[in-house]
Amino acid sequence: MKNLIVPLIISFFATNAFAEDISVDMLNKRDDGAKMVYSEDISRIEVGDSITWLPTSKGHNVEFIAGPDGWDAPKKSKLSKEYTYTFDTPGVYLYQCSPHKTMGMIAIVIVGEMTQEGVDAIKGAKVKGKSKKKLKALLADL
Repeated sequence: MKNLIVPLIISFFATNAFAEDISVDMLNKRDDGAKMVYSEDISRIEVGDSITWLPTSKGHNVEFIAGPDGWDAPKKSKLSKEYTYTFDTPGVYLYQCSPHKTMGMIAIVIVGEMTQEGVDAIKGAKVKGKSKKKLKALLADL
């Protein structure tokens, strides 16, 4: 029995020890002059990593609008509150700021290897206003 417990404990700590947490700011204006944006338009992380969104400017949130098949989107975050999400499912995710979605405040997270299936999962997402043009540009950058 001891011989089974030690490898399980080592395996648990080994997989969690390498998980990373990156930060993305929610901004009224980015250094490049873009308005109503996240600090990163495209984030690339590994399965098990987390992103913490920081309300650097007030009035923003995170609302996932598309992701991999079979994935259940979490509830949207509260306005002007820090929010952390751990990505346990590989794929491509699209999220937006609910109050500023028509102003183009959207971004993408790529978890693990990017696949055409993952890109297709967000291509058909319903976005409005300036987000339509921005989504097209982001997809072209992938």
